[in-house]
Amino acid sequence: MSTPHPLPVVAAVDGSDDSKRALAWALTEAVRRGTDLRVVHVRQYAPGLQPAVLVAGPDEPADDRVIGDVRKALEAREGPPPLEFISREGMPAAVLPEMSAEAQLLVLGSRGRGGFASLLLGSNGVAAARDAVCPVVVVPPPGREVHGDAPVPPGPRVVVGLQTDDPDQTVLGFAFEHAERTGARLQVVAAFPWPVLAWTAFGDFTPTTVDQEAAERETLDLANAAVAAQRKSHPKVEVDLYVAPGDAAGHLVENSRAADLVVVGRHRRRFTRPAPMLGSVTQAVLLHAASPVAVVPPAENPTE
Repeated sequence: MSTPHPLPVVAAVDGSDDSKRALAWALTEAVRRGTDLRVVHVRQYAPGLQPAVLVAGPDEPADDRVIGDVRKALEAREGPPPLEFISREGMPAAVLPEMSAEAQLLVLGSRGRGGFASLLLGSNGVAAARDAVCPVVVVPPPGREVHGDAPVPPGPRVVVGLQTDDPDQTVLGFAFEHAERTGARLQVVAAFPWPVLAWTAFGDFTPTTVDQEAAERETLDLANAAVAAQRKSHPKVEVDLYVAPGDAAGHLVENSRAADLVVVGRHRRRFTRPAPMLGSVTQAVLLHAASPVAVVPPAENPTE
């Protein structure tokens, strides 16, 4: 019985500098994963010319200059991964999530050629991170400034956000696997709200008597419990737990300095929100992190 070929890593390109950086990241990651790299260019119609039904054309039209340039740039490369070049016509924000069903990872740049230079994150990146079936890595432009005084540990480092009251093992598993694959330390960031507020009979919020040290100890205990199974499955990964009061997005962005990757999750679908949602923390990290950001879709729970 033959072993099924693993799904490829897909890199979305459009000729922009951001997409070239994403292509380089995807190339390295495909080698690490031991799989093919599928290079995709979605040629977008002008809004008024977008057809109601898209008809799939040849995978690589001869007149697709973007694919031709990428192929030429990579043709002298030797060794893995095997390459595949595909051209599609349509709206990237719709086509890329559809193609994610046949990928183990989708990689793209923060902004495409058609975006405004002032935007921190293009609409295609938002749509892919929100709607894709597989994890999506968004590679930012170089030089993003991140403020803060959190110490930067030496060596390769992967950062993952942990929601201690509802930990997502799919997100944690992705982060542990990437850290193990790259030989990086894993920094687990768990934030807790401070001060802790309570709703009063007068309709106001008031600080409680909960001690900050007690809240920090409880958060640390919950974080240790959340990562216990992954630590057992990935014993070679060195794990640092970073527990701090305040805004989770702020801590993740601050710790993205000199990180190899920041891993965040996406909201689970529930009855009250059946459509995919990124969540405010994930959006903030995508907008401001200095490192590439992986957005991991959750494992759907049919009972919710």
